[in-house]
Amino acid sequence: MLKIFHNPRCRKSREGLEYLKSKTSGFEVIDYIKTGLKESDLKEILLKTNLEPFQIVRTQEQLYKKELKGKNFTNEEWIKIICENPNLLLRPFIVGKIKAVLGDTVEKIEKVIKKKRD
Repeated sequence: MLKIFHNPRCRKSREGLEYLKSKTSGFEVIDYIKTGLKESDLKEILLKTNLEPFQIVRTQEQLYKKELKGKNFTNEEWIKIICENPNLLLRPFIVGKIKAVLGDTVEKIEKVIKKKRD
């Protein structure tokens, strides 16, 4: 089953969710701002995107600019920081059985939907 890590306050996240709704059904919407981020979910995203934790950080967030920019953290420390501050996560992430993508474009979302159909 597909999952979308969704922030309702984010335009790209809302657009990604609407696109997903128009193309498929039977997916889970995770409002991670409300429910929080589990370390296991974040690690699944990282594994299925083949990205490092810093690569999924929203560097335009005030928290990042004021407290984190220019500092060196290990991957485990970044995971903890992102879980404790879910606004730092880029969005939306669409997670499939094998692959996950940052769903900021229709083309990227299609890559996961296509895998679901195959």
